[in-house]
Amino acid sequence: MARTELNLMDLMKRFPTEESARTYLEGLRWPTGPVCPHCGVHGNSAKLEGEAHRAGLYKCRDCRKQYTVTVGTIFERSHIGLDKWVIAVHLLAASKKGMSAHQLHRMMGITYKCAWHMGHRIRYMMQTGSMNKLDGIVEVDETYIGGKAKNAHKSKPIPKKTPVVALVSRNGKMKARVVTDVNAKTIKEVLKRHVKPSAEIFTDSSPVYPSATKDLAGHETVNHDAGEYVRGVVSTNTVESFNALVKRGIIGVYHHVSETHLDRYLDEFTFRWDNRNVKDGERTTRALLQCEGKRLTYKECKQEVRVD
Repeated sequence: MARTELNLMDLMKRFPTEESARTYLEGLRWPTGPVCPHCGVHGNSAKLEGEAHRAGLYKCRDCRKQYTVTVGTIFERSHIGLDKWVIAVHLLAASKKGMSAHQLHRMMGITYKCAWHMGHRIRYMMQTGSMNKLDGIVEVDETYIGGKAKNAHKSKPIPKKTPVVALVSRNGKMKARVVTDVNAKTIKEVLKRHVKPSAEIFTDSSPVYPSATKDLAGHETVNHDAGEYVRGVVSTNTVESFNALVKRGIIGVYHHVSETHLDRYLDEFTFRWDNRNVKDGERTTRALLQCEGKRLTYKECKQEVRVD
């Protein structure tokens, strides 16, 4: 099936039933025919359309196992219809600052528990991994996510601040990860994991960066304390814009994000940032194309402690 531009109204008209959404997802995942997720054989499956079989069921002639388009994806074993799933993916992909579980719960007509799990599964789907390292000019900046001490209620503990390091390549891609603290050692580990040695790093004048960047091709700084924000091509304005967007989204939409799940929210903001130059429908399609191999059960989501 051809990939076409979609907006929210188009989605609601085009996918009035779960079967129509299933057909669309099959076209995205299997443009040249069904692929068995169990043995990987392409084009040797039969569709089971009898009354005793559930919708969208196929049987592989090679391994003799049955499957649907949702097997091995974030949609596997979900009791929520695929028509709602597609619309929910669009809502998170199109909302610049995100969408809370309460908002999804109200708009989709599902329980809050289902909406919370659905949101995290979509964020997990949006994760692009860390295999492709950033190169060229890379802006790096740290920020802290969490409440302010002055806003804490009387007799309540001061909110914990979680440090986050964001890296934005001038080539267009970026990474953002939670770190234990901001020092030369942790910054160096992040740079080693996500940046090629040939990259040139632009930062502010924080003392943690000179030591952390010594193994990279170059390091330039701007001195914000002296009122310097741009010097020729050297600046950190792009990465600071991303950090500001994350903070506005968390404060205005999510209100509070636990440290356990913060990396996944960063994956959501990173996905939208990396795909900011395409229309909402194409961004939705790109998210759906990343659904394979992304399973996240409710139990795993509740108990998860992220390690990158």
